[in-house]
Amino acid sequence: MPTVSSKGARMPESPIRKLVPYAEIAYKNNKTVFHLNIGQPDIKSPQIAMDAVAHHHLDILAYTRSEGSEPYRTKIAAYYNRNNIPVNAQDIIVTTGGSEALLFAMGTIADQGDEIIIPEPFYANYNGFATASGVKIVPVISKIEDNFALPPISEFEKLITPKTKAILICNPGNPTGYLYSREEIETLVKIVNKHDLFLVADEVYREFTYDGEKHTSILEIEGMSQNGIIIDSVSKRYSMCGARIGCLVSQNNKVIQTALKFAQARLSPPTFAQIASEAALNTPQSYFDEVISEYKDRRDTLIKLLEEIPGVKVGHPKGAFYCIVELPVKDSDLFAQWLLEKFDVDGQTVMVAPAAGFYSSEGVGKNQIRIAYVLQKESLIKAVNILKAALKEYRD
Repeated sequence: MPTVSSKGARMPESPIRKLVPYAEIAYKNNKTVFHLNIGQPDIKSPQIAMDAVAHHHLDILAYTRSEGSEPYRTKIAAYYNRNNIPVNAQDIIVTTGGSEALLFAMGTIADQGDEIIIPEPFYANYNGFATASGVKIVPVISKIEDNFALPPISEFEKLITPKTKAILICNPGNPTGYLYSREEIETLVKIVNKHDLFLVADEVYREFTYDGEKHTSILEIEGMSQNGIIIDSVSKRYSMCGARIGCLVSQNNKVIQTALKFAQARLSPPTFAQIASEAALNTPQSYFDEVISEYKDRRDTLIKLLEEIPGVKVGHPKGAFYCIVELPVKDSDLFAQWLLEKFDVDGQTVMVAPAAGFYSSEGVGKNQIRIAYVLQKESLIKAVNILKAALKEYRD
């Protein structure tokens, strides 16, 4: 009998999606499931983007350039320049979501067996992308007790070996919501310059920061023209997850020319989605002001209610729309499955993402979950009350 590849066997399941079959059973049993597991915003996509597709003037739905259409890349560059990121259209490759940008980045900078240092917990799919690319993730642990702040330089430097090619961060962070300060970004810049490494920054949540805090891009910092790679996406910025449009950005021409070969191999990004994404760049600031205010209100409500539950510890996010929650349970995977299979309050239950899948260190995060506060506040309140009742019954 033929066998699957060892790489395929090693591919991790998504902690965000692996419980879907249990949710479907809950639906068949006429339960309402509050989805706290997935970062699918309930915010409406900008109407200007939807209209651009509805009123297109194409006669042929043709390929675009492998690096994305030039008008779109020119407008992306203008957006970055407004945000103090000095790039031009030639520094940008449009990708099929931020996911493809990450795959292109790993394929461009690392060979089989090379290493990338990542502060954990991190976006769960980094594990999958690394496995697919033959790259080894070397974790440096950030802790909930420190609100997932950047570990000391010494923790990074003792992990650097001849195989190390890059440090990868997500800023603001998924799953923690942690927002790196300018000083922390400057610290990382010093490390990569000292050791001649790349610094890859997943900045897809750039717009979503709270409490007067500002996002600092790696390409704002002097000395990053050859070492910096940005990963970006329209998915969360414009609530356009289904568009599957992202981009890879670097001022390093060799990086761009190498990544372009990967882009050519998959031909081109989707045409209609580029039309929508190009139009979305004209979204007024008022859209973001309203969205940020809404997310902040949800965050404040969620954190307050979670901290009232006995035995629960919560990270305090400064950006994005996620938080890590430590529960008084031994195994959050079993608890999350039990929630869907065995528990409800008046026919309602919740779906969460077990956090162990957001770590690569074995056994870490087993009693944690990630919550995405992408539901309306009334639903969030119901969901947390259900979680509180579930924890009491589960422990009893």
